[in-house]
Amino acid sequence: MKDFINKLYKNHSLIYKSLLFVSTTILIVYLFPKSGKFKYDFEKGKPWQFENLLAPFDFAIKKTDDEINTEKQLITSNVALYFNVDNTVEPRVNKAFSNAFKIAFKDSINPNTLAQLRKVGTNVLNKLYAFGVLNENYDFDDNRAVTILDNRTKKHDAFYSNLIEQNQVSGIIDEALKNASLTLYKPQITSLFFDIVSPNLTYNKSLTDKAIEEALSKMSYTRGSVEKGTLIVSKGEVVEGDKYQKLKSLQSEYESQVWSDASYNWVLFAYALLVSLVMLMLLLFLRKYRNKVYENNTKVTFIFFNVALLIFITTMVVNYNAKFIYVVPICVLPLILKAFFDARLGLFTHVLTVLLLGFIVPNSYEYMFLQIITGIVTILTVSELYKRANLFISVGQITLIYIIAYFAFIVIHEGSVDSIQWETFIWFILCGLATLFVQPLIYAYEKLFGLVSDVSLLELSDTNSKLLKELSNKAPGTFHHSLNVANLAEASANEIGANAMLVRVGALYHDIGKMKSPTYFTENQSTGINPHDELSAKESAKIIVNHVIDGIEIARKYKLPDRVIDFIRTHHGTSVVYYFYMKEKEDFEMVDKKDFSYPGPKPFSKETAILMMCDSIEAASKSLKEPTSTKIDAFVENIINKQVEEGQYLNANITFKEIQSIKKVLKQKLANIYHLRIEYPE
Repeated sequence: MKDFINKLYKNHSLIYKSLLFVSTTILIVYLFPKSGKFKYDFEKGKPWQFENLLAPFDFAIKKTDDEINTEKQLITSNVALYFNVDNTVEPRVNKAFSNAFKIAFKDSINPNTLAQLRKVGTNVLNKLYAFGVLNENYDFDDNRAVTILDNRTKKHDAFYSNLIEQNQVSGIIDEALKNASLTLYKPQITSLFFDIVSPNLTYNKSLTDKAIEEALSKMSYTRGSVEKGTLIVSKGEVVEGDKYQKLKSLQSEYESQVWSDASYNWVLFAYALLVSLVMLMLLLFLRKYRNKVYENNTKVTFIFFNVALLIFITTMVVNYNAKFIYVVPICVLPLILKAFFDARLGLFTHVLTVLLLGFIVPNSYEYMFLQIITGIVTILTVSELYKRANLFISVGQITLIYIIAYFAFIVIHEGSVDSIQWETFIWFILCGLATLFVQPLIYAYEKLFGLVSDVSLLELSDTNSKLLKELSNKAPGTFHHSLNVANLAEASANEIGANAMLVRVGALYHDIGKMKSPTYFTENQSTGINPHDELSAKESAKIIVNHVIDGIEIARKYKLPDRVIDFIRTHHGTSVVYYFYMKEKEDFEMVDKKDFSYPGPKPFSKETAILMMCDSIEAASKSLKEPTSTKIDAFVENIINKQVEEGQYLNANITFKEIQSIKKVLKQKLANIYHLRIEYPE
């Protein structure tokens, strides 16, 4: 049992990666659509690139969206409108008319005229309530069929034009009076009617909507069918019109058919295979080309998390409305990975993620082409992300590439610009604006995952920071030395394409351990008193060597990132404190070299190797007397060649060519520092 536990502990990193791999694969497969995928990729207006396609089974031809919308409008307009009638209104109005008429018209009026007026009034009421008076005006077509209900029982069938709107009453009265040549009495009659007329029809919206819904439910979404074995499209034919609709119908039928349990499980298994294959490629890439990232479980988790997060967001958008697919800022992924790692890892991960998204999005080829192109542009254009202007410029370029590529696709597909959906350009602009969110996102990731980006390195490079100010006060000579080393290291890094910001920050903090015993280091001895004179060579060496350990402790206390602490650990590698080692050998024959050696490790990156060279050159250059170009060249060559012979750079991925370039930079910089002039012959 103990052996088993020890074995588990020994392989805990591999076990964790396996669990991460499996869980991420399961999550992504869960997000994927659970149906088969049509094996033919076709586009409207382009030739059919495959062999002649025969119908694999009987299927119905689906109507186009335009056909369905037109039919829905036709059905909706043909469904009768339902109105409820209040039967108590008409008798009440008739009675009110009789009473009001007697009051309004006295016996002084000619009896014949009075009889005519009463008849006109009665005719108007009969016309108003023949079908009914509406309680409000509605925006319906005059020819729309209407059903009038009395207590849910059909009373009349009519058209909407038969119903009287309240603003029509005055016109009906005018017409009746004109026909009877009684326009003289218009004011009295109009006033009378406006006092007594009441609406008796109310629109029954719920019943009408129910009737429309019932009619729409009977609508057929297909037109005709294709029998098994029928030729759908021949090789080389342009996919358009009826052929395109048949292909879309076949695709829809194929992808939406009900799967048996066995088939469903096979689909899941196939998805799992493809997703696991992609995620495995990512792991193998990390293991082969980015081993330091691979060995760090936090960093691997971070990469997998970002891939899964983008797939999740894209899936949610597609499920909501696929037209918003280009609003999702996919280019945030390579931006973030480049900020924390490097461009190559960012691009590789981006391409794999886009390949996975091809299973989810519509028009997958177009989508993948656009996203891969913009991902490449992102990697090529974004540099020094900590400079705000660079990010804005890059986002503008990304948005422009989206628009140009989309425009080209539409012209190829449609053959003209008339069918361009201009609102898609708005989605691209929104995508660009969303990409700007990468800055706060990087900050959040730094806190969540303990990673370091160039933005944080820029903050650490501020010489007014608390720790560097303390170094300046306690060990001013060391602080000045660190500044000089930082300048040399930054120039060297720029020469060979290394991370200049990282190596500069590492150089600024590499000697903070000297703050613990500053006077034991010559650059801080301003009084001319050397405390090493009172110590043995071994004790002196121990103090010198311990500045590395002390530096790591101080860095941990001030919560410096591990990437910066690496420079403190490695800037002397496993080299020997040569001065005190030779001094000890003068007094003793047997001397253990380990007592005078730094604990290491050796530099394991270009940046840490650069710091080791620059630190040694800058410190030793103080011993140069009457420096000349020849002396400086020999001096630089001797120090760095000695480090190479000792194998200090064996673990760093730095080439001899790059070392030669660094030597050249250091020689030039030292020559500038000492203001050398041309050596004239005597």
